[in-house]
Amino acid sequence: MARFVRMCDCFNLPLITFVDSPGYLPGIDQEHHGAIRHGAKLLYAFSEATVPKITIITRKAYGGAYVVMSSKYLGADVTYAWPSAEIAVMGAEGAVNILFRKQISSAPDASKERQRLVREYREKFNNPYHAARAGYVDDIIEPRETRAKIIGALAALRDKYAPAPPRKHGNIPL
Repeated sequence: MARFVRMCDCFNLPLITFVDSPGYLPGIDQEHHGAIRHGAKLLYAFSEATVPKITIITRKAYGGAYVVMSSKYLGADVTYAWPSAEIAVMGAEGAVNILFRKQISSAPDASKERQRLVREYREKFNNPYHAARAGYVDDIIEPRETRAKIIGALAALRDKYAPAPPRKHGNIPL
């Protein structure tokens, strides 16, 4: 993916990224297979790219995997989210298990309490509206509006100019 992003940037082709990423799988096996190293390459490629960058979050956008996928943090020019988008550090189940561990364990019916807290967490945080209020998303669009929004964003970014950094080249994590 990093090679593709760099090739598009090299030939001045805009980058349109559709995001549905449940996150990196943490673990020793994933580390040995280079998940972090490859993620760093993609992060570097997106952050270094100067072409128009448009991101559409369709479903899950969790943690570091979301950040790497051309997020606002990496300089995406326009970010849209579908109403089905979930933008957070982790899924509601994992977050609730960590944040409300004591409350769940002390409840008379731990399973029902966990379900209630997961539902509340989703309503409050795991939705595109919370992300839009925080500035991580420019607009929440219906899936049928996607093509028109991308065309409009490409037209607006047609003359985008980003000056080259004052160095010969960056130091990509290899």
